[in-house]
Amino acid sequence: MNGMRARFSIAKYLVVGPENTGGRPVPGIVADAAAAGFTCIQIRSKTASAGELVRLCGECADVLGSLGLSDRTALLVDDRLDVVLAARKRGYKVDGIHVGQTDIPADVCREYLGEDAVVGLSAPTRDLLDFVRRPGALRDIDYLGAGPLHPTPTKTDCGLDEETGQVIVRSLDELRSLARLSPVPVVVGGGVKTADLPALAATGVAGFFVVSAVASAPDPAQAARELSAAWDAAARPASV
Repeated sequence: MNGMRARFSIAKYLVVGPENTGGRPVPGIVADAAAAGFTCIQIRSKTASAGELVRLCGECADVLGSLGLSDRTALLVDDRLDVVLAARKRGYKVDGIHVGQTDIPADVCREYLGEDAVVGLSAPTRDLLDFVRRPGALRDIDYLGAGPLHPTPTKTDCGLDEETGQVIVRSLDELRSLARLSPVPVVVGGGVKTADLPALAATGVAGFFVVSAVASAPDPAQAARELSAAWDAAARPASV
C-alpha cells in the first residue's frame, strides 16, 4: 500500500459542498480548513452536476497543492465514483471516495480506484455494533463514519431510522464500544461543536467531521482553527 492511503488521517475532517457555504466559493473554505490543520476534505453535493463536481475537485486539488498540503490532506468525494474517475482522468489529485450503505458498494469502489485509494463508509443506522463484528463487513474500507452525535439540520436524514422515522443519535458509550470493536478507524460527526471534542476524543474514536460548523460559519478560518486546536488538545496523550 502506497500513497495517501498509507498515511491519511481522519482526525479533523471537513465535508463541504456548494449548498453549505452561504454562496462563498468552496475552494476558499477548503483552503481555510486545510491551513488550520484539517486532515481530510470530502466534497459532497446532491445538487451539483457531475461536470461541476469534477471542476470543483480540480479547484480544491489546486488549492491543496498551492498550500503544499497535497500529500498531507486527503481529498475525497462523496458517493460519486464517476466523478472521482473523471477527475483522476483529468489529472486532478483526488485520493478516494466516501460511500453510504445504499451507495455504490465499497468493493466496487476499491476495484475501480485501486489499492492506493482511500475508501470510507458510513455506518448503518441500526445494529451498528453487530455490523462491525460481522466478518468481512469492513474488508474494503479504510475508515467508518458514524453519527449523528446530535440532530443536525445540515443533513436531516443523518441517523434516520426508516422503520420508525426517528433520528438515532450516538451516545458516548456507544461510540466508545464502536471504537473498541471496529477494525478500522472511526470518525464521528453530526452537529459536532468545539465543546464536544474533549468527550468525543475520550471515547477513542480517531476523529470528528463537521459541515456547517466550518462551511457556514461567519469566519470559516477562525472556526476551523478553533476546532483543530481543540481536537489536538483533547487527543494529545497526557504527560506522565
